[in-house]
Amino acid sequence: MNKTNLARISLRDLAMITLGTGFYGWSLININIPNQLAEGGLSGVTLILLALFNWNPAYTNLILNMPLLLLGYRILGRRSFIYTIWGIATLSFWLYIWQALPMHPILHHDMLIAGLLAGIISGIGLGIVFRFGGTSGGTDVVARIMEQKFAIQIGRTMFALDAIVLLMSLVYINIVQMMYTLIASFVFAQVVGLTQQGAYTARSFMIFTDYPEEISHAIMDELERGTSLLKSEGGYSHREQRVVYAVVDPSEVSAVQHIIQEIDPKAFVSIFTAQEQLGEGFSYLRPKKKFIFF
Repeated sequence: MNKTNLARISLRDLAMITLGTGFYGWSLININIPNQLAEGGLSGVTLILLALFNWNPAYTNLILNMPLLLLGYRILGRRSFIYTIWGIATLSFWLYIWQALPMHPILHHDMLIAGLLAGIISGIGLGIVFRFGGTSGGTDVVARIMEQKFAIQIGRTMFALDAIVLLMSLVYINIVQMMYTLIASFVFAQVVGLTQQGAYTARSFMIFTDYPEEISHAIMDELERGTSLLKSEGGYSHREQRVVYAVVDPSEVSAVQHIIQEIDPKAFVSIFTAQEQLGEGFSYLRPKKKFIFF
């Protein structure tokens, strides 16, 4: 491995992947298994093997991932491959540790709370793993192979594989438990997205106006937000003009709309949701040392 590849491997990333798999493994051992909640993907297969044959998921997770890693080596790339190996290894480590040191929360047999907790904690765990470039192996590797070899979207492959595993889980859980599993899966998906992308979403404006300078200065003066003036050309008129681009806090949307209305009521405005913002003007809204969203 050359120096360039070595530089891409971050100790912080590996530490955060370890933390994320710790959360995920804790949820599987202390919530899913005691409450008979299934799981999608390869983790779900390990739970099936535990229920049917009492095979330790700490070991089956490693064994089942080995052939997938061999298949996915060229597709993942060196950095992703190393991070995936680390994710698989640390997840198996945590599965072993949490079985040796069980900490089952007292839920009074409330399956709804169990499903919600499973979704939240496992979602935070894998969200952290994904945010720092890692994976826990399994269906993620298969999905990438299917995308490269057969041009099938990753999301579709993962959804299909998760659905198959959940249906297979009916061999050891009943319909009621499956419904609570689906609740957990829904919460999991929301929390993964929140953790991976960040909790803060802003609004971006594209303002097509005859008064770009005036609107730009008004936004900068009144809201203290930076703006950019982009060159554009009308598709029909071929008239050149400048477009005002600005990113603001959701609470400031109405203020920007008011500015536009005051200066140019005929302006054409497009408003987009900006999932994540970096740099001056937004860094202070996302502290660097945040427990979940970093």
